[in-house]
Amino acid sequence: MDSVIDRRISRRSFLGATAAGGAALMVGGLGSIASAAPSSVQDEEALWFEATVPQLQALMRSRRLTSRQLTKAYLHRISELNPLLGAVIETNPEAVGIAARRDAERRRGRIRGPLHGIPVLLKDNIATDDAMETTAGSLALEGSHVPGDAPLVRRLRQAGAVVLGKANLSEWANFRGFIPIDPPFPNGWSARGGFTRNPYVLDWDPCGSSSGSAVAAAANLCAITVGTETDGSVVCPAGNNLVVGLKPTLGLIAQQGIIPIAHSQDTAGPITRSVTDTAIMLNVLKTPFGPVAGHALPADYTAFLQRGALAGARIGIDRRQFGADYFALPEINAVVEQAIGVMAGLGATIVDPVDTGDTYAWFDHEFNVLLYEFKVDIAAYLATLRHTRMRTLADLIAFNQAHCTEEMKYFGQEVFELAEATSGDLNDPIYLEARSESLRLARDEGIDRVMAEHELDAVVSPSYAFGSSAPAVAGYPSISVPVGLTEDGKPAGIWMYAGFLEEPKLLAYAYDLEQALGVREQPAFLNDVIPEPADAGLCPVPATGTKQGRRANDARRHFAGSRRRSR
Repeated sequence: MDSVIDRRISRRSFLGATAAGGAALMVGGLGSIASAAPSSVQDEEALWFEATVPQLQALMRSRRLTSRQLTKAYLHRISELNPLLGAVIETNPEAVGIAARRDAERRRGRIRGPLHGIPVLLKDNIATDDAMETTAGSLALEGSHVPGDAPLVRRLRQAGAVVLGKANLSEWANFRGFIPIDPPFPNGWSARGGFTRNPYVLDWDPCGSSSGSAVAAAANLCAITVGTETDGSVVCPAGNNLVVGLKPTLGLIAQQGIIPIAHSQDTAGPITRSVTDTAIMLNVLKTPFGPVAGHALPADYTAFLQRGALAGARIGIDRRQFGADYFALPEINAVVEQAIGVMAGLGATIVDPVDTGDTYAWFDHEFNVLLYEFKVDIAAYLATLRHTRMRTLADLIAFNQAHCTEEMKYFGQEVFELAEATSGDLNDPIYLEARSESLRLARDEGIDRVMAEHELDAVVSPSYAFGSSAPAVAGYPSISVPVGLTEDGKPAGIWMYAGFLEEPKLLAYAYDLEQALGVREQPAFLNDVIPEPADAGLCPVPATGTKQGRRANDARRHFAGSRRRSR
């Protein structure tokens, strides 16, 4: 057994010994089932461990596994590992009962859908009308009650899924304040959930804002997860945790019931351990609206998962995104280069280089769009809630000031304040120009131009750089595909994007590459957790006198310096 595996098992054995102390961090009565569940080392030998959704369904059909057993196993694993990883904010106290009902339905011959009995974790900005909270990680929304399940949650339940709990995230999806960049502040912190840790290298960035969703999938805390993205928040944590993440075309998955940043870019997306599970999830989650409404959609995205898909495909390499100015890491680039070689070996024509434009060219425009839309969209969302006094962005700002030591120990709420300072009018010429310029630069003169000029099927960039931005602004799909580990154990991925509703191509290429590489590897829990960041010294926050002008001038520096802190 090699040294990495030795360290992994030693670390997990230690975690098992500390489970009792960490169980108090979780809700849902995990302590009551812990003694009946296997240790984490034994988990790795269990039939369900690392299994795909089709494999889990086969186990349940053959009665070698029940949904109740699977759900309890995941809950126990959360109780063991979550004190270290911080991937889960809360578990569903009804999960075991729901799983038992799915088992009873199976025995009667009723199968609700492809996720019957499959446990899923949802990012804590996705509304569930049950005993759990929906808070975006903020204390401000604790105790509030949503009007109903988000449409995507209804689809999951209709397909038979067991909602296991809520995954941690970068609070307010990384859209509250200027995150410290010196020293770097880790993604995945929320006042409710604390810090999320990368299970591969504990002192490295899990990325965000769907940090908990990606970490939970990577560490086998559930079968499948759902994250959300405005710009990079699905693909970046997927890339940094060696899992698959799909950011779909804007309009393919309903936004209703998701705590918003901006309707022009927000979308949910699956994060899973395999391309197959991602395609299955997309089948379930698709709830077309807006630009996608009325378009013919595939009945089954798994039909595109065939070997040989890359043969004859034209794949562009966005070399700009491999540069240090765009925060690409040389060690990740090296692994990505090998994967590009594999794509060529599978018959793809590699067009290198291509350039879909400078991310910084539309950054200010994109940021303005998000600020304007957030003020409007968050008020519309808050208006639907019961049992809360939070109705406007101004209310949230006041709450954070009143609860400064809990909410703003590490960083402030400058982004909230900048959004509040906008007119709140989506007919404002400043907003309209920003949205128009964003689309012109990222879509019309960016992706559309490059795809047409080079007759491309998809464009590739390395994970952890800025390659998420163009498809996010354009509203086009992108996917993160694991391609291996760096020499120091960091996960590496490639991000592929294509045009409007071209998910079938991306899934096909991702599957072909995934099958050729076979890089899926268990987290090693390397290194030590970094110390808690220093107190930012912001409390108490003055109720008046904030310097909006200075903060606006600082916005580009702070956000450009932390662009990998995806939203």
